[in-house]
Amino acid sequence: MQTRSSWWQARADDVAVGLLTAMFVAFVLQITARYVINYPLPWTLELSLTMWLWTVFWGSALCLRNRDHIAFDMLYNHVGARTRKVFGIISSVAIILAMVLSFPATWDWVSFLTIKKSATLRIPLAYVFSFFLLFMVGTIVIYSLRLRQIFKNELEEPQQLAPEK
Repeated sequence: MQTRSSWWQARADDVAVGLLTAMFVAFVLQITARYVINYPLPWTLELSLTMWLWTVFWGSALCLRNRDHIAFDMLYNHVGARTRKVFGIISSVAIILAMVLSFPATWDWVSFLTIKKSATLRIPLAYVFSFFLLFMVGTIVIYSLRLRQIFKNELEEPQQLAPEK
């Protein structure tokens, strides 16, 4: 039986798959139109770029687990469990604070973009960059949950690399 969090994780992955599928279809349509029927479709490039942007923000905020992100963990892996807990608390609080403190300015910037439109699809750029706001909210939620796991001692231990022979 799936837990509630794994069900939500699967739905977040489904959205990422949908975004990647839309990007791929637009890309194939672009290549086909340009090289097969010699009639380029400029909107396909814009759609591909927008889907790529949304996929990156969505995926990094909601699909990747903490251990899947690039990390500079040489020091983290060589200290004890108590120090790892302190490192986890400090990094989680720093990320949450950075996102919370920058959210109002980001909201203002995205709101300002309602007056600008994309080049070919003519949609307000606020719609394009609104996924960054979702990224920020998702990151705040994920790292808040990580903090809760740290304080409840439910955080998974990092995987140690096998020693080289």
